[in-house]
Amino acid sequence: MEVPDSMSPNLKRKRGDGGDIDFSLLEALEGSQSAVEVLDLKALKKLILSFERRLKDNIEARLKYPDQPDRFADSEVELHEEIQKLRVLSGSPELYPDLVSLNAVPSILGLLSHENTDIAIDVVHLLQDLTDGDALEDNDEPANALVDALVENNVLELLVQNLQRLSESDPDDMAAVYDTLATVENLIEVKPTVSELVCERTKLLRWLLTKIRAKEFDSNKQYASEILAILLQNSMVNQKKLGQMNGVDVVLQAVAIYKSKDPKTSYEEELLENLFDCLCCLLMPLENKERFVKAEGVELMIIIMKQKKFAYGSAVRALDFAMTRYPPACERFVDVLGLKTAFSAFMGKIPLNKRRKGERSQEELEERIVSLIASLFDGISRGSRRDRLLSKFVENECEKIDRLMELYIRYSDRVKAESERLNQLEHDELEMNEDEIYNRKLESGLYTLQLIAIILGHLWCSEHSGMRARIENLLKLQKLSKKDVMAILQEYHDNIGDLDGPDEKERTQEKIHKFISSLSGKDREQ
Repeated sequence: MEVPDSMSPNLKRKRGDGGDIDFSLLEALEGSQSAVEVLDLKALKKLILSFERRLKDNIEARLKYPDQPDRFADSEVELHEEIQKLRVLSGSPELYPDLVSLNAVPSILGLLSHENTDIAIDVVHLLQDLTDGDALEDNDEPANALVDALVENNVLELLVQNLQRLSESDPDDMAAVYDTLATVENLIEVKPTVSELVCERTKLLRWLLTKIRAKEFDSNKQYASEILAILLQNSMVNQKKLGQMNGVDVVLQAVAIYKSKDPKTSYEEELLENLFDCLCCLLMPLENKERFVKAEGVELMIIIMKQKKFAYGSAVRALDFAMTRYPPACERFVDVLGLKTAFSAFMGKIPLNKRRKGERSQEELEERIVSLIASLFDGISRGSRRDRLLSKFVENECEKIDRLMELYIRYSDRVKAESERLNQLEHDELEMNEDEIYNRKLESGLYTLQLIAIILGHLWCSEHSGMRARIENLLKLQKLSKKDVMAILQEYHDNIGDLDGPDEKERTQEKIHKFISSLSGKDREQ
């Protein structure tokens, strides 16, 4: 970014032009933040008054000498100093309501549009300090007072407008970009509704998409991916909005860079995980699932799995999101020969990245693969694709049924152990309601156990004699029966919520009831 002629010579930053720039004055001002060691209301009023005076002087000087930068240079430096002094306020968040009542917020925010980019950057750093989590911790009321005032005075619009004029070829501008994103994150932390407000009122989503599309990695690309994930999390409005902006395709392009290579650093790993978080959030609305399939997202995820790179587990997760309650994605998965890759993982042939070793990582992948296969069964109800899916459990002497029962026993034992532990806690007078107990069991593995039982229900309803015999024999070997599977299915049936609507709840309950009826009808001897 070129230095405007109107920029104060004492505030210009070195940009590699070989010119001699005097930083002595700025360096002398660095200690100004500690000028007020103990801040109280009286000291705050003094700071604000001094700031307003310097602001007024600068405005007047610029109006009087618009084409003579040397005539307003001193006022620019003095204004910079006053903004730096205000940063001490972050150590006294209890005074934020007073900052608001003194009507200083509009004046501060107005400087985000200052002709001198350095002054605007000063304000960005100030806002990041004031809204930092450490400053706001245990100060909910003052934090809300400040954030409400900032939002009411268009902080979101002004921050994003300033963001768009920063150049990331300059280190100081890059730092300002980072602090701008940090401020947005801080605002959302205090006031979650900001996540939708900023997307409604500004072009931040567009800026973030442009940033993550860049091929070169830097810390701001990583942070942009994190902010995008935060904006999409728990916001169907933002998910749909980004989908309409070709967001699904852009995120897939960003992910595709890693289809045959691994991230080089832990920071780049975090970028990739953020991108997949974005993708999974985007895949919540039905229309975005359609965009994902059209953009050949299914094929890309299968390629990533086949390459067995760092993103392997994330690709499985994205596929599961895409195929949940969306048959076209399931059908595409079968059509592009994804079954072989999925069942290779199901059989335990899961690559573990050297930087992702550990029992929990292995389990997470297992659980996600089980969920993916359950989604396939739910999405493909008939036809040749269904036959191809079922045939996987017959080949190689029903080895996949053996594997399924192995997982069933493991998760069943884990849930039983957790149930016993919870019963003991009840005896120890630690009261928990039924919902809390059920949620604890889900976290301990009940959810995956339920999915395994659902897959068993699909297999049993196929009426394939070989598969039925294999399932019964394996249950008997463990001194179990179909009634145990039916009990798991019944508990699932009774706890299905209506988050996805009453029609989906009814459809799922009917499916589970069908499994239970089929299992019980062939089990009279028990």
